[in-house]
Amino acid sequence: MKKNEELRAKADAYRAEIQDLAQRPYNIMEVCGTHTVAIAKNALRDLLPDTIHLISGPGCPVCVTDNSDIDRFLYLAAQPNVITATFGDMIRVPGTKKDLQTLRAEGADVRIVYSTQDALELARHNPGKEVVFLGIGFETTVPTVAVSIKTAQKENIANYSVLSMHKVVPPVLRFLAEDKEIMVDAFLDPGHVCAVIGIEPIKFMAEKYGKPGVVTGFEALDILEAIAMLLRQRKEGRSEIEIQYNRVVKAKGNPHAQLIMNQVFEPVDASWRGIGLISQSGLGIREEYSQWDAIRKFSLPVFHSKETPGCRCGDVLKGLIYPTQCPLFAKHCTPMKPVGPCMVSSEGSCAAYYRYLQGSVK
Repeated sequence: MKKNEELRAKADAYRAEIQDLAQRPYNIMEVCGTHTVAIAKNALRDLLPDTIHLISGPGCPVCVTDNSDIDRFLYLAAQPNVITATFGDMIRVPGTKKDLQTLRAEGADVRIVYSTQDALELARHNPGKEVVFLGIGFETTVPTVAVSIKTAQKENIANYSVLSMHKVVPPVLRFLAEDKEIMVDAFLDPGHVCAVIGIEPIKFMAEKYGKPGVVTGFEALDILEAIAMLLRQRKEGRSEIEIQYNRVVKAKGNPHAQLIMNQVFEPVDASWRGIGLISQSGLGIREEYSQWDAIRKFSLPVFHSKETPGCRCGDVLKGLIYPTQCPLFAKHCTPMKPVGPCMVSSEGSCAAYYRYLQGSVK
């Protein structure tokens, strides 16, 4: 009981400070999809003054996966003798014509796994099948995928491969800073990503573009404190990248995870839904591990798929509109029957708004 009272007192103190410092409008983008869900679930928008606008950004890895990449893995999943191993969020992400759930109903072997180790186990127990893990995610999940590839090499598990659709955060932050359409003053930076990469790779946002950021945890109190920290920077005329989530994030990140990631993967150009091609924003598997690269192993074709008509998931990801401003939202597009990935993923902005704040656009 005493603990709850202490937390409530801290929250009230941060709210009072924010109210005092937020006399002028301030647009803050949360880059991480987990922040989007936490903000919606805890009704933080309702606790903040009208001058503070929280905008969801491209922080959901499922959501930013380009339609062409989705059609590519659907093509692969439909091939004979292939077991597709994927996290659950990807099962219902729609491609141009189908999704993995539909393919599974038609006979494709699609398995939901909870880790890359599960996918490796599938390969070990199905030596006559090709097991392909769908690599979706930011720097947070990449080291575990890298470990799975190194393990496959060490144990000579030849029937395992990864379709890498991984993306990295710093290049998309640069895009957000340079795009004149996107009116963002500051950023809530992703705690999980920065736990791996640290803050050095994103310092340029404050130093070059004057866009301050705070690396933030995922509790309501974390987010309120981070907003107060950003407002203090504005008041003091500073532009820095600070760490609120210091119980997890260190300035240099996790050097061991970085080493493993860089041993297996290398930067490549990648397409982001609603944004387009961003230079060096993806991760491809290095030549020395090409035996476990699904793109090379299966000579996968390149798709040039168009976005679903009417779906404005791309504009949501860039922070140009709120989910509720999409004409399909809650009408033709719902979590049970999603049109775009922003409504599918548990970290998707549209799914968060549908569940928690359909009437709010603050």
